[in-house]
Parts: sequence; C-alpha cells; structure tokens
Amino acid sequence: MIISQHHVVTVSYQLFTPELSGNEKFIEQTTEDSPLEFIVGIGQLLPDFEQNLLGKKVGDTFDFHITAENGYGLPDPNAVVEIPKNVFFDESGNFDTETFQVGNTIPMVNSQGHRMTGIVKEVTNDFLKMDFNHPLAGCGLHFKGEVLGVRQADPSELAHGHVHGPNGHHH
Repeated sequence: MIISQHHVVTVSYQLFTPELSGNEKFIEQTTEDSPLEFIVGIGQLLPDFEQNLLGKKVGDTFDFHITAENGYGLPDPNAVVEIPKNVFFDESGNFDTETFQVGNTIPMVNSQGHRMTGIVKEVTNDFLKMDFNHPLAGCGLHFKGEVLGVRQADPSELAHGHVHGPNGHHH
C-alpha cells in the first residue's frame, strides 16, 4: 500500500539539525520498538514531513530536509518575555532556585488556559526571562528513517483524529 491521505503510517526515524560547523546535532529518534504512528492529512505533524512520505510504501527509506520556516518557524522575539519573579514564589514566599535555573524547561499555562512550555533564559532578583518559542524554532530539520507500516485509517480513527491500536491511542 502506498502512503496517501487518511492512511495510518508507522515510521522509525532519526532527527538532526544542522549546525554552523557543517555538522549535524542529533535531536531524537523513534525505533521499530517505539515508532511514530500517525494519520496522514489531519494536521498531526508538520505538513512537509507528511508531504515527503507521500507515495512511499513499507520498507522504503527516507532522507529529507525541512527548512526552519516550514518546520517550527523562525524565533519570535515577542515569545521571549520577562515574568515577575514573585509569580513563582510558593505559599511561604520562597523561590525554588533549583527548578528555575537558566536552561530549564518549565511547563506553564497562559491566561487563556493554554498549556505552553518556556525555557528559562535569565533569572534576576526581580524577574525570569522565559522563551516560549518552540525549542527547534529557527532550526532546519533533517529526517532519516524507514516506513514500517501503512494501512487505511478506520472510520473511528478518523472521527477521533488519532490512531487506535498497539502503538496508538487506547480508549
């Protein structure tokens, strides 16, 4: 079966980002034992990722690049904000210096209740500078992998918007 719209696709891959030195930095991987499984064409993944898999079949390998603009976008300077340090005080007025260290990733919720993740960029006496850009914003992406499975999504998977079964979501 050839990968096309509304197919469940199972892949293993390695993700790299190019570095200024010309080398690539390893970011993550999935394996045959823990693959990525998704439905093509319902907006779960980067459009260019799906586009590069269309027409492939089980056993095919892939090796493609996605520009930063078509990946996680370019960094938005407005997504780097200063938050008053007292927002992070506990009930006793203490600040957790271990959790809020430069480089740490902090899960947060904005005023509309949306979950977001911020990276601590700076800690001063008065504020934390947090970067809410995606960690890979501004980075080109290089995927290498193999197609492990392709099948038609069943109606309940399409209705729920996710894969059911061994590697997918279970109800």
